[in-house]
Amino acid sequence: MPRVNDDTATVLLASPIRRRIVELIREAQRRGADDIGADALGSEGLTAAQLAKAVSLHVTTVRFHLDQLESAGVLVGSAHKHPGAGRPRKVYSVPDEVEETTDVAGAVRLLTGLLAETFTTTRRQQRLVSPDEAGFVWAENHVPESDAPAARTPGEWLGKVGGLLDVLEDWGYTPELATSERGRTARIDLPHCPFRALARENTEVVCGIHRGLIAGTMHQLGEPDTDVELIPFYDNDICLAHVRRTTPFGPADPPSAPRPPQEKQDD
Repeated sequence: MPRVNDDTATVLLASPIRRRIVELIREAQRRGADDIGADALGSEGLTAAQLAKAVSLHVTTVRFHLDQLESAGVLVGSAHKHPGAGRPRKVYSVPDEVEETTDVAGAVRLLTGLLAETFTTTRRQQRLVSPDEAGFVWAENHVPESDAPAARTPGEWLGKVGGLLDVLEDWGYTPELATSERGRTARIDLPHCPFRALARENTEVVCGIHRGLIAGTMHQLGEPDTDVELIPFYDNDICLAHVRRTTPFGPADPPSAPRPPQEKQDD
């Protein structure tokens, strides 16, 4: 099996279709079940024909992408004999080590950029910057500031939390959301932390950065009164974030009655 070429893999996976191919194979391996085609091999991987059907492309086009991914070590192709007559089929699978390589590459670049910015701030201000502050400042610098007012209802606030989930996904997480306290607290499960190896060695640093990232993102989204609690590895590789609105919601303004067309004033 060829060794994974990280630089080549990152370039190849910049293509949405190649990322989708890898995701489909990985999902099939995890499920070990068939919902793509009647002859799916589940945990063994998928064939070019199965993938072509799933992504609605010609099988020749899919094979072109598969060959490139296999050459970079992102995928492994192997021959599988199936029941009945006929030649063995080539089945593509995602090796275990590619989970780290492909999922973490972008997240590591973000973390590296954050640390570089923190180093610059530390030198400029001649003081130490805490991990929480580093994450908060990154959000201030990279998350667009919303001009929307603070949420007046739990539904509006959870809409802001949706923006936070997008940022967490950019950082390589696959967040899962649940709510409590009538929508005032969001519980966000963070499975498969892309920094879990580093976090086990430097828990306070990595978790502090992500607490600050979450708090800073909510601040940029117009929710400064947000408390963040982060529980690392509370269930094996799953981390848990509690994001809570600390102030009461204001009364929602009643919607204004629409005016008849003849009452509208010209600009």
